[in-house]
Amino acid sequence: MLEKTFTPSAIEAKWYAHWEEQGLFRPARPDAEPFSIVLPPPNVTGTLHIGHALDQTLQDVLIRWQRLKGKDARWVVGTDHAGIATQMVVERTIASQGLSRKELGREAFLKHVWEWKEQSGGAITRQMRRLGASADWSNERFTMDDGFNKAVVEVFVRLHEAGLIYRDKRLVNWDPKFQTAISDLEVETREMQGHFWHLRYPLADGSGHLVVATTRPETMLGDTAVAVNPSDERYAHLIGRMIAHPLTGREIPIVGDDWADPELGSGCVKITPAHDFNDWQVYERHKEIGWINILDSQANILSDDSIPQAYRGLDRFEARKRIVADLDALGLLERVEDKTIQTPFGDRSGVVIEPWLTDQWYIDTSTLAAKAREAVTDGSTSFVPKAWEKTYFNWMDNIQPWCISRQLWWGHRIPAWFGPEIVDGEITRGSFPYTKCFVARSIDELRTKAAAYYGTDIEEWPTNNDDFAKEYLFGSPSFVALHRDEDVLDTWFSSGLWPFVTLGWPDNSEDLKRFYPGSVLVTGFDIIFFWVARMMMFGLEIMDEKPFETVYIHGLVRDAKGQKMSKSKGNTVDPLELIDRYGADALRFTMAASETQGRDVKFDEKRVEGYRNFATKLWNAVRFAQAQGITAGGAETPTATLPVNRWILAETAQAAADAEAALSAFRYDQYALGLYQFVWSRFCDWYLELIKPLLAEGGAAADETRAVAGWVIDQMLILLHPAMPFLTEELWHAQGARAQDLIVAEWPALTPTPDAASAEIGWLIDLVSAIRSARTELNVPPAAKLVLHATEADEALKARLQGQLPALERLARIESLSFEAPPTGGSAQIVVEGRTYALPLEGVIDLTAERARLLKGAEQAEKEASALNGRLSNPGFVERAKPEAIEKAREDHAARSAEAQRLRAALARLG
Repeated sequence: MLEKTFTPSAIEAKWYAHWEEQGLFRPARPDAEPFSIVLPPPNVTGTLHIGHALDQTLQDVLIRWQRLKGKDARWVVGTDHAGIATQMVVERTIASQGLSRKELGREAFLKHVWEWKEQSGGAITRQMRRLGASADWSNERFTMDDGFNKAVVEVFVRLHEAGLIYRDKRLVNWDPKFQTAISDLEVETREMQGHFWHLRYPLADGSGHLVVATTRPETMLGDTAVAVNPSDERYAHLIGRMIAHPLTGREIPIVGDDWADPELGSGCVKITPAHDFNDWQVYERHKEIGWINILDSQANILSDDSIPQAYRGLDRFEARKRIVADLDALGLLERVEDKTIQTPFGDRSGVVIEPWLTDQWYIDTSTLAAKAREAVTDGSTSFVPKAWEKTYFNWMDNIQPWCISRQLWWGHRIPAWFGPEIVDGEITRGSFPYTKCFVARSIDELRTKAAAYYGTDIEEWPTNNDDFAKEYLFGSPSFVALHRDEDVLDTWFSSGLWPFVTLGWPDNSEDLKRFYPGSVLVTGFDIIFFWVARMMMFGLEIMDEKPFETVYIHGLVRDAKGQKMSKSKGNTVDPLELIDRYGADALRFTMAASETQGRDVKFDEKRVEGYRNFATKLWNAVRFAQAQGITAGGAETPTATLPVNRWILAETAQAAADAEAALSAFRYDQYALGLYQFVWSRFCDWYLELIKPLLAEGGAAADETRAVAGWVIDQMLILLHPAMPFLTEELWHAQGARAQDLIVAEWPALTPTPDAASAEIGWLIDLVSAIRSARTELNVPPAAKLVLHATEADEALKARLQGQLPALERLARIESLSFEAPPTGGSAQIVVEGRTYALPLEGVIDLTAERARLLKGAEQAEKEASALNGRLSNPGFVERAKPEAIEKAREDHAARSAEAQRLRAALARLG
């Protein structure tokens, strides 16, 4: 017998350990149809947040559903090494010990990272188990494991050999704190209060000056031109003339370019190609102006001969202050304008990002994007909801070369080596930095390639070895030393290979043949660019096949008011705390019921509490069934003759068909809410109540009812299992001995069929519900028994009413039936299936007071609804109010309008 109280924590650890120990997350089904999902690999530094809870619940619902359908279902799982994030964590850890990365050196630092990873990394995968994720843990992967290292090198070399990976000097987003390039997607733009400095740039011949405006005066040290629009009559005659730079004295040209907007500011724009992305485009059109880099990797002014002595070595912001002061002293500061500036920050470092000109590795993404775009266009891969295809196409159509190198130590080191050029037949050993590049899969392959070029042996230049350098440079070595590239690859490079490397590529494994391409990818819209697009590009280029058939995109989890969750707002939610309070099943069911195909989820803890109550309701229902001798049902649908049993069998078939249709269409909300209605209302509230007399009577009717009830409970548990795995597995075994665990049971394949008994029970439920509603709305005392008048009843309806009188007496507190007209005075009028019934209330309630109460309530609700409608109709409110305030007003208006209608209907029932 089940315990009286449902305690989630008591069953969750037990069943998860059992499933995992028995290998039930991937039962051996070599002959079954394959189905696979790849988990978006969370950062190894991460912890489970509410967004993960949504994403992983949706995936687990699918994988458990397909497993129940008998498929060889595999959920590929693992973690990402998270280059910058992990390096940050470990650097903070060693800093607390008085150490730094550079003091340790690369090899010792990486040893610390691996130690941290083994001890503290991967907490999120342990937390996923708390949520109930039935992933294939036996094949868990990590983007820095040996297999990934091998695959990353192979992909890099192949793409380099195909000309799709190359090295180039271009502007990048430079993070001065981490001293590495970062992608556009890792830049967070914030509004900052700053200034527009309007500066005078003298013409070289002394005949006047131009005024330019800038938000970054320090960059003027790198100016190589001033641009004006060729169509601007004010300045067109100056094109080709020279400017005397106000601080350096260098002469720079005035160029004509459409980038200069005649309507913006003075119409003159300073051009600093090495420190502004738009200015670099001007340089690309006017190569003669050249470029000058003025910053080092920490965003300090270079100590370079081209820089005036006064500014060398200064922090960029200190240099800004000094330059502005100096220009003011020279009389060249025309005015200062306060301005709100869109300022780029590193999303992890929190420092202002600098456009910086460096040598980096790039992928020709425009070539790769063509195939990836076509795969969605031709339907090979489909997005659900389809509207997200537009977002995907927009990025693919405007894609830029992908900078894949990062100046970090934690990550996949780029398999490239640099050596001296051969000039006039001589090896230029001392010509640093070396520029001849060799890309190779291994040291042996490197030796072969380099030997073919140099005609001699090669060695890898050891790190921080002065003796080697002296001997090599000043001795007579018989070999050539090559420097290994210090950079590592962008984390998203290895993540982009996830769908096929996790299956064993580059080896031609059986898993790869069987599970690639994957069936479904489930992820949030925020990483369509980061990850989805890159997996598509790599999969089609390397595997010549799309990585997955369907991409399901869900929304973000927001708070109950629709606001984005953030620590600063104090509105974040810890899913582990929710699991501790309500159980994993309640949280999972909330996530599934809240997912309305791509829309953001408004998270309200009250819903979790409500679904915990739902779990308790099911627990108590099965406990009641046990007390009535109802046990596990058989595999076959039982035969039923009694109307109530035929009705519940039909309802079960419909619920199963609806669940199948909902999950097939990725309508998680319809799946969850449909089963909620079936279990709570149809089975618990109605069926169990209707069969109590049958069970009490005993005999053949009771036997049939027990068999039907046991079978229906089994189907309910199987249908609910994808969303509520722990509770359902516990109840499954509590019902009796089982040949197998619920996690590997058989999904119901039931076909709904019309049944006359269903119509009769449906009519009874509608009639009882209408009577109960009328009693509640009119404040009829619970103990009061009423007479039900059915003056419109024909012979068939009379027979039906008389046959169901025992149920009406018990469930609706009906004292007797009458087919005569009700007595004069107040009666509650109800209509069911087009027939009107009356419940005389004279002497039962104070009719005058009740009419007054209903009228007052209706008028108050109508007044409030009218006021809210007026506010929503006011353009000023709609334009100025926050979106959540507008949504709240709409919800309140709908609620008050519905309340008014309900009270008016109740008033009308009294006649």
